[in-house]
Amino acid sequence: MASEWNSLGTETWDRTLPDLAALSTLEAVRFMNQADHTVAPAVEAVLPHIAQAVDIIVARLSQGGRLFYVGAGTSGRLGVLDAAECPPTFSTDPEMVQALIAGGAAAIFRAQEGAEDNHLQGGLDLNAAGASPRDVAVGISASGNTPYVLGALEWAQGAGIKTISVSCNAIPAAARVSDVAIAVDTGPEVLMGSTRLKAGTAQKMVLNMLSTASMIRLGKTYKNLMVDMRPSNLKLRDRAVRIVMLAAEVDRPQAEQLMQEAAGDTKVAIAMALLHDTADAARKRLRDAGHVLSRVGEVVQ
Repeated sequence: MASEWNSLGTETWDRTLPDLAALSTLEAVRFMNQADHTVAPAVEAVLPHIAQAVDIIVARLSQGGRLFYVGAGTSGRLGVLDAAECPPTFSTDPEMVQALIAGGAAAIFRAQEGAEDNHLQGGLDLNAAGASPRDVAVGISASGNTPYVLGALEWAQGAGIKTISVSCNAIPAAARVSDVAIAVDTGPEVLMGSTRLKAGTAQKMVLNMLSTASMIRLGKTYKNLMVDMRPSNLKLRDRAVRIVMLAAEVDRPQAEQLMQEAAGDTKVAIAMALLHDTADAARKRLRDAGHVLSRVGEVVQ
């Protein structure tokens, strides 16, 4: 096992770097920033695999399936973050995108490092969540070797569930149990093995793409506007009004009136403006259009 870990780029010591502790604070953070500049090109290199993964996710979600993120440590917390943001951003049911983390909910706030070594628990957690062949499982692991994540992907494949892995090494073990392997080769960290740095940034970028591109394909946006957001606080209510203004090309008083008549439903408010009709009529047309606002607009045009 030791030699296996030593061969991983994420576990490599970058000998080209100076001792950061011997540098000024500005010099040290400059080297960290320079390292981060390599992340986006590394993600760019695997965009075809990310697109394949999105197509799988969209196919499952459009048929009533769910997306499960499975990870440990930083990777698991990134999955929790992405899943938690989907309901307010896209008005998804909290069940649609879920996150499982080694060690359970307690591991979100306090490290449970030993939990990631439990190979069986990943599958047990997916099974307990009721994962089925309608769903898709995304295993997130910087090394691509995390036992908890590998176990979850193995169990998922055995249960007929589509599997995707997100890792930060060129040839991760997770690829062997993935229908699509997204292997972002981020190389060594400025602090050897601290994969919350470049690897964490890369994983966050990939998860952003997986969820956002999937929701775009599912009709949760309109002209790059978040029309399915939940205006649940002052900032978001103001944002919703501005989105109605932009999408419907109306002034603020008109947008506020539309939002009031639509009972705070941004998508309905926009449909009302496009259709020049009532909230009830707009809701019906949206239902007929599969709740995809662009289809309502095409009908109007």
